[in-house]
Amino acid sequence: VRITTRYSETFLNMALFGTMHEAGHALYEQGLDPKRYRDPAGAYCSLGVHESQSRFWENMIGRSRPFWRHYYPELRRTFPGVLDDVSEDAFYGAVNVVRPSLIRVEADEVTYNLHIILRFELESDLLAGRLEAKDLPEAWNDKVKSFLGIVPPNDREGVLQDVHWSVGLIGYFPTYALGNLYAAQFAEVLRKDMPDLDTKVAAGELGGIKTWLNEHIHILGRRYLPQELCQKVTGAPLSAEAAMRYLTTKFSEVYGL
Repeated sequence: VRITTRYSETFLNMALFGTMHEAGHALYEQGLDPKRYRDPAGAYCSLGVHESQSRFWENMIGRSRPFWRHYYPELRRTFPGVLDDVSEDAFYGAVNVVRPSLIRVEADEVTYNLHIILRFELESDLLAGRLEAKDLPEAWNDKVKSFLGIVPPNDREGVLQDVHWSVGLIGYFPTYALGNLYAAQFAEVLRKDMPDLDTKVAAGELGGIKTWLNEHIHILGRRYLPQELCQKVTGAPLSAEAAMRYLTTKFSEVYGL
């Protein structure tokens, strides 16, 4: 499986969390049943489920406190002198800071879905004929201001920041929001099955998580529809409840609420 990523020499988050996101996709592809290769039933379940795997590794693991308890010393060794005066707590808070941002892929977990909603609303208006493509930049800026309280200084940081529309992926953005919901719901079951999950992650032992995902999601491929898979894995239909519990618990702790 080949993945691509992007990086900045002055901003760690872009490369690190972007790569963990794409690696989540790759692990899903590698976990599909090899006996069903090129068989429709052996393909991934849906794009929403696919995004659940990338968002899970990027955020629920990559931005978790146990993950950085293990890997922060390694990060300091990798970049000697850069983080000497930054405590683990301060670093953990920094990678989980919540604030409005212009770029979707750099958005925090709390505001991320707002980026998806504004894109979905614009797509709906375009397809319904309520919005012309030539008016999209202005409509984009208006929605960003309404949703996030900020205004893009240019189209590069606004309407042109994603590749999706330019390659014809109309309707793809909601899969990211679905992925967040699936990921949270799957993660609750994972945590029940692995009560020592945080201890394992803090020890750098991530293999058990991958195995669980392989056995409960990846190997099943497209044998079930997404809602059927969610019901099978979690015992409940997809909802926002698990995601709300996850965000409330995590960011209450991050911000001491």
